[in-house]
Amino acid sequence: MTVKDITKILEELAPLAHAENFDNVGLLVGDPNSTVTGVLVTLDTLENVVDEAISKKYNLIVSFHPIIFSGLKKLTGSTYVERVVMKAIANNIAIYSMHTALDNSKNGVNAKICEVLGIQDPKILIPKAGTIKKLTTYAPNGESEVIKSALFEAGAGEIGKYSNCSFSLEGNGTFIAGEEANPTVGKIGEVHVEKETQINVIYSFEKEQQVLSALFNAHSYEEVAYEISSLENINQDIGIGMVGSLKTEMGEIEFLEYVKTKMNASVVRHTKLLGKKVKRVAVLGGSGAFAISAAKKAKADVFVTSDLKYHQFFEAENQLILADIGHFETEQFTKDLLVDYLTKKIPNFAVSLSESKTNPIKYL
Repeated sequence: MTVKDITKILEELAPLAHAENFDNVGLLVGDPNSTVTGVLVTLDTLENVVDEAISKKYNLIVSFHPIIFSGLKKLTGSTYVERVVMKAIANNIAIYSMHTALDNSKNGVNAKICEVLGIQDPKILIPKAGTIKKLTTYAPNGESEVIKSALFEAGAGEIGKYSNCSFSLEGNGTFIAGEEANPTVGKIGEVHVEKETQINVIYSFEKEQQVLSALFNAHSYEEVAYEISSLENINQDIGIGMVGSLKTEMGEIEFLEYVKTKMNASVVRHTKLLGKKVKRVAVLGGSGAFAISAAKKAKADVFVTSDLKYHQFFEAENQLILADIGHFETEQFTKDLLVDYLTKKIPNFAVSLSESKTNPIKYL
């Protein structure tokens, strides 16, 4: 398999189009056409991780965090980032990063936290805006079912747990074919009235090219009439953070100790206790201060995240408990998620969980 083959599989889980605009995801180092000898999965690509890949004779590192974030203007080895990139290039090792593409996946970082904590029926906490589009097109009545099938095959018509969703109306379409036209029906220079079906389907924005290709390939008309509009509807499948419920409610101290144990956290920084049971829990791996208001709106009893600053703890406003367990701690199980995913997708291929320690924070 090539690097491109592996990354295509990863993008089925977390399409790069779902990443935030500020991020740097995808293949950061290496040739996409290189044959892969093995995949090493890590949270961070540090020098010791590259050394581990070299020792295992693996030439693809799949990393959650991007080693190159804001760009490089030189490669002299003066920083850890430059040294990592130089060593990877010197040893023909490719580096691929997923970061916020996986954050925004319904089966990604936050789904894994929910799994570890036993949070049931999790829903996305902050749906990603502007990700749903609607296609309206027109086809001869006899072709409508064939065209709808092609659109569904390309990924259109999916709404939550439902697929093959569409809405159709029948009416009359009219046109006059010009002198250089090659009309499928009608005659050049004459008004033609065709009994047509208006087809409406929605699709996730990253599938636009494949949906349009399916439309053009299935349609018989020389010029296909279609309209695309962006919707403000909430996307149930793309977004960051999750919120759900515990199977059995817990006391506040009991729950915080439970989180500390399950997430292998050295310490839990939290706001004051509110004297009520914990049932509904919101989670967001990595830096989650921006989601405090969303957690409150979702009626969470506790919001588990990391990197909260002093003044951000005040934002709890006695409405919920904020629990900061550490950045690495919230994302550590992402590695297991990716190894399990790749092992199931390519069971006879060498995929390993990195043994290198990458957490830069230590506690006394």
